[in-house]
Amino acid sequence: MANIPNLKLNDGREIPVLGYGLGTANYKSDPNSPVDKDLVKTVVLAIKTGYYHLDGAQVYGNEAELGVAIKESGVPREKLYVTTKIDGVNPQNTKESFETSLKKLGLDYVDQYLIHAPFFAKSPADIQAKWADMEAIHASGKAKTIGVSNFRKADLEAILETAKIVPAINQIEFNPYLQHVELLEFQKKHGIKASAYSPLTAITRAAPGPVDDVHERLAKKYNVTKGEIALRWAIDQGIVAVTTSSNEDRLKQYLKVTGFKLTEEEIEEIATEGKKKNFRGYWNKWYKDDDWQ
Repeated sequence: MANIPNLKLNDGREIPVLGYGLGTANYKSDPNSPVDKDLVKTVVLAIKTGYYHLDGAQVYGNEAELGVAIKESGVPREKLYVTTKIDGVNPQNTKESFETSLKKLGLDYVDQYLIHAPFFAKSPADIQAKWADMEAIHASGKAKTIGVSNFRKADLEAILETAKIVPAINQIEFNPYLQHVELLEFQKKHGIKASAYSPLTAITRAAPGPVDDVHERLAKKYNVTKGEIALRWAIDQGIVAVTTSSNEDRLKQYLKVTGFKLTEEEIEEIATEGKKKNFRGYWNKWYKDDDWQ
């Protein structure tokens, strides 16, 4: 089993650089429907394959399945890194939503709790109030690390105006065609790490494109797939990569990212080619044109 390295966050805690996501293909439209046993098996498979970083969310509708899978995996709770998120579009009572998530997960705490998006907010004050709720949950000890997801620079600036705790991470859609250069520079300045969801988009949803030939060449060089090159490109920039699959062979293949590193020149080459195209797969109606890079 591959040993996935950790990334240190600004709160002193560490997060595995490769995570298994329960969104997209694992999404469950009715969270109150009976437990999906097939989904439980898929998550157990991921855990037993070596994915101890599990990325869930309230809106994925499958926190109950994640909780059952954690129990059935037989892996001690303290070895797992569990993330969940509060709905970022529909206004929620933060404390009630968090306690509901814990109950569905069957856990006493989560390793990371995120605001899924800033789109619930009608003003910066709404974001600041929500972050104060997050800080209270952190103080309770039931969320070891707190952060955000899909936040733009202006959203982070609103938090930082009043925050007692700086967000540890911002989980964003990130791939060569959506690089968030300005946002990541701002986050680095304030010690806020990034986590990438849909890091394989350039291969799976936005192909053909200008990075294809580079991915192909590097995959041959390192004897891996283009998927591992895409994951490594994020990780080598100090960004956590969250991916998913229900295929055991593919999950094992992704773990090969722990066995090589891209050079600085290769990282830059992918970045340069990627800037020739823009592609966003999610949340398009919420972002402006200048939110691409």
